Amino acid sequence: MDKGRIIRSLSGFYTVASQEQTVICKARGRFRKDDLKPLVGDWCQFIVDAQGQGYIMEIEKRKNVLVRPPVANIDQALIFVSWRDPDFSSLLLDRFLAVIENKGIEPVIMVTKVDLADDAQETEKVLAPYRQAGYRLYELSSQDGRGLADMQGLFQDKVSVLTGQSGVGKSSLLNALDSKLTLQIGEISTALGRGRHTTRHVELFGLLGGWVADTPGFSSLILDMSARELACSYHDFAELSASCKYRGCLHQHEPSCAIKQAVSDGKISQERYEHYLMFLNEIQQRKEKY
Repeated sequence: MDKGRIIRSLSGFYTVASQEQTVICKARGRFRKDDLKPLVGDWCQFIVDAQGQGYIMEIEKRKNVLVRPPVANIDQALIFVSWRDPDFSSLLLDRFLAVIENKGIEPVIMVTKVDLADDAQETEKVLAPYRQAGYRLYELSSQDGRGLADMQGLFQDKVSVLTGQSGVGKSSLLNALDSKLTLQIGEISTALGRGRHTTRHVELFGLLGGWVADTPGFSSLILDMSARELACSYHDFAELSASCKYRGCLHQHEPSCAIKQAVSDGKISQERYEHYLMFLNEIQQRKEKY
């Protein structure tokens, strides 16, 4: 058997790429019996018969899964937020970060249209808490391509998804990095009439030594997690929480809380902490409702 990654799924056929070859495969009948459907991004074991037909025999354990789009084993999510049109929202960004980190995916913050800022110092002040928390952050200009040079190596050997509001510059970035990629994705979307019928198509495209999903990544920002999972969803919160007095601390009313102390010490911004409390309240209220 050979090992490869599933890079395309369409109507029950799976394109698998290995180091030696790319083969269109069918899934073995056992998958249907076990209620396990191969997903784009899956690492799998496959064989090719004498007639050249490929068959997926085993699916390796996944490190994470997205439901919409159905993609597995994602390394990073590029979160696109713009400084203007639409205006930057730290509340929306913090929600994205909670959802993404909870799924075990590394977030990369992409701030577009920074050239539209009235004051560069204001931009830096707003973004400083995210740099302080250790997030990778790129600032991109809508006019002169500023920031693209810093992205060399960003996609290398990684599976990436792109997410963010409409109009924040996801397509513009792809077009700047590889115009053929954007054109290819657009042609496929048009041909399939995505949204008008039920054909399920997901694909990974090669980009700068890695793979990028052809869909935005997150169709929902519902905080589908427990209060405890939220408390660990931000990596900087999770690291500091080991010093909390109480195991399972939610960083809300508990005494001797390392997160609240970090806020007081300026290691975590007051705004990010307030957003966390808003999300915690949302989750707790939903739990009480049901």
